[in-house]
Amino acid sequence: MFTPIQTAVPTRLSRYILAEILKIFVVSLIVLTALILVIGVGRELVRQGLGVVAVVQLLPFVLPLSLQFAFPATALFSVCSVYGRMAADGEIATLKASGISPLRALVPALVFATLLSPVAVFVSDLAVSWGRPGVNRVVLLSITDIAYRVLDNQHSYTSDHGFSIHVRDIQGKRLIHPTVTIEGSRGNIQLTAREGELTLDPDQEQLLLRVVDSHVEGDGTLEVTMGGETTFPIPLGSLRRNDPSRVSPSELPLRLVSSESIRQERAIQSSVGVVAVRTGLAILSARPEDICGGVGRTHATQLHNARKRLRRLHIVPWRRWAEGFSCFAFVLVGAPLAMLVRSGDSWTTFGLCFLPTLIVYYPLFMFGLEQAKDGHMPPQAVWIGNFVLITIATMLIAKVRRH
Repeated sequence: MFTPIQTAVPTRLSRYILAEILKIFVVSLIVLTALILVIGVGRELVRQGLGVVAVVQLLPFVLPLSLQFAFPATALFSVCSVYGRMAADGEIATLKASGISPLRALVPALVFATLLSPVAVFVSDLAVSWGRPGVNRVVLLSITDIAYRVLDNQHSYTSDHGFSIHVRDIQGKRLIHPTVTIEGSRGNIQLTAREGELTLDPDQEQLLLRVVDSHVEGDGTLEVTMGGETTFPIPLGSLRRNDPSRVSPSELPLRLVSSESIRQERAIQSSVGVVAVRTGLAILSARPEDICGGVGRTHATQLHNARKRLRRLHIVPWRRWAEGFSCFAFVLVGAPLAMLVRSGDSWTTFGLCFLPTLIVYYPLFMFGLEQAKDGHMPPQAVWIGNFVLITIATMLIAKVRRH
């Protein structure tokens, strides 16, 4: 039985270690998040040509994306720094000489990782369901400013939304002799005009091109000349995606995944019923072309895509929780490994812990994710990397206990 003095020592030790971990974690999290913010916003600034106002609007959306990547690395760095220094200074050996198991020193790291992981899950969910769409929305709403800025400098602008603009000159908002090429499923459409102007219609989710004395060619047969002023809409994709059925499963918040999965299952059942009825009618009427023809292939493709979307919806919750609890797996590996390395240099210890962890975890995570998407493995396969790290951590902890 422990005496009050014996039980008080581990308690004070746990508080001391936890406080040290939290101090290093907070400082390193601020530094790494700021660095990722600068890199992320700078990349969009260079790639998209965003203005100052758009960059400021971008910051809140980039923050959860930055934290999503910063949490596992800073959690690992903090425990590597604390336990590596303790082992190098002989504090772990002193604990063992005092009759206290070195495993007691690992308890604060486990508590820290257990509390941090659900927070990481929430941040990951916020990053993909709010941060990433928010970044896209800021870029889309700034598309006219981006286009005018690039056209003013280069007289040519190519958008990711399937259109390009070339101008002879630009005067204020007037495009002099613009040539606009719009990519379509049936071929490209090319529009030339004497002058034009770009405006954004966010309600209809499209870019409006007002042109004067225009000529349109496309698809080999289309050729139209129009005098006077004409307005051509250029679709930009979704600015407001409030309908979950139009959102990629990877961008849905966890609270909507379950209801969207139910809706998708009902849609699949309905599609299966339609295919069965059409197949039966085709057999009864001796028209096999209705099964293998264009309409039949269209229904089969729609059913295949619906099932693929349902698989991705089933993967989303497992993926978010696996990503969040990577913090727990990283800490569980890093703390005992830092004890065994016994280096007072935080960066050396972190490098020795981080690189092997990175090489093991992320390839296994991506392997499980791709296999689950293809339907070859269940959605739980995204946890393969976590389980492998936990297995490795168990062996490292056993080695710490022996030595």
